[in-house]
Amino acid sequence: MKIKILMTCLLGLASATAFAQKGELKNAQEGYDSYESLRGQKAAALAAKAKSSIADAKTSIDKAAVNEKTATLPQTYALKGAIYSALAVDDTVATTSEPLFATADEATKKAKDLDTKGENKKLIDAANLNLAQYKLTMGVKEYQTGKYTDAYRDFDYYRTVLPEDTNAIYYTGLSAANAGKTDAKYYPLAVTNYTKLLTTKYSGNARVYLDLSTIDLLSKDTTAALKIIGEGVTKYPSNSDLRKREVEIALQSGKQNDVLVKIQSAITNDPKNKDLYYYEGLTYSQLADAADAKSDKAKDDATKKAQHQIALDNYAKASESYKKALEVDPNYFEANLNLGYVLMRPAIDIYNAANKLPSNKQKEYEAELAKSNAQFDLAKPYLQKAVDLNPKSADALSNLRNYYRGKSDPAHAAENKAKADALKKQIDALN
Repeated sequence: MKIKILMTCLLGLASATAFAQKGELKNAQEGYDSYESLRGQKAAALAAKAKSSIADAKTSIDKAAVNEKTATLPQTYALKGAIYSALAVDDTVATTSEPLFATADEATKKAKDLDTKGENKKLIDAANLNLAQYKLTMGVKEYQTGKYTDAYRDFDYYRTVLPEDTNAIYYTGLSAANAGKTDAKYYPLAVTNYTKLLTTKYSGNARVYLDLSTIDLLSKDTTAALKIIGEGVTKYPSNSDLRKREVEIALQSGKQNDVLVKIQSAITNDPKNKDLYYYEGLTYSQLADAADAKSDKAKDDATKKAQHQIALDNYAKASESYKKALEVDPNYFEANLNLGYVLMRPAIDIYNAANKLPSNKQKEYEAELAKSNAQFDLAKPYLQKAVDLNPKSADALSNLRNYYRGKSDPAHAAENKAKADALKKQIDALN
């Protein structure tokens, strides 16, 4: 009889111990729930209560996690993941937050494996969101300090937890693209993420097309760059950055005529679109600049003259396109700026050529100078308009300064020099 009584007491003790440990799970859950309800409160008393609640929850879950009766329960792992991940997010010191994150990460993965019935899904989801937030915060800090490979690793974790989160995909792609500048193996990772973004409704997809074209250019694949930027222009026809990039890549790859055909076709369908006329002008402007550069480098006079004439022809075409843009919008800053430039560019060539004439050709010098002055004067209204529209534009101020420098008008030489010097001071102040 005494033996039976003893056994009954032992069984009672064992039941009480198990109940006590399950009570720790209950305490941990209550502490975590209290923390969640107070989390983010600005009032000092409430913030202190939240901090105390999560600390109590940690104490209870640590006890439950080492008891053989509760250590391997899915609920224990789920609670531990949620509690430790919350502590990691709240801890701003890496040396102490990283061990908390590691513990939470391991517990959450274990909980997911064991919770076959989904009874702890809410806790597991909460833990994963905390873990993702932690990695997002780390990734941002690393990206801002130029640690792109570390940022990629942390953003990719964030993306893995939230695979459909477009910001997660973009940040992962962006950090990989920057990491690729020092290690090209990251470029394909960037392309994978950016390509995924293009299948979503991400609001920044126009920028994604730009980034993809940049990666292709860095990989020296202008064909792929032109193809992807063309897709971007088709999807976002009014995006000026995409249009500009398409023109630039087309010139690099010798496909500028293809771009011109596309722009001119678009103009036919939308003849009041000032931006299309502007980009038509920009294409001609860049063709002219490229021909001028070839003319300067040419060693024989025939090539020099031929390339210079190509430049003049394209500057004239650019001028007409910019004027059409200004017919739609006279206050279009970029069109005024570029029109002033393309009208002034031939004047600069005439001016420079005149100053190379020998001293015994005074009459020819004066005739060329007069021609130069007349061409400069054609440009002035647009140069001045650009400055009026944007007085802080270094490009606009520089162009106007070049006008005054090029105007060798003896009657107004001192005045022109003073204006050019004043503009130089403004430009220096902006730089």
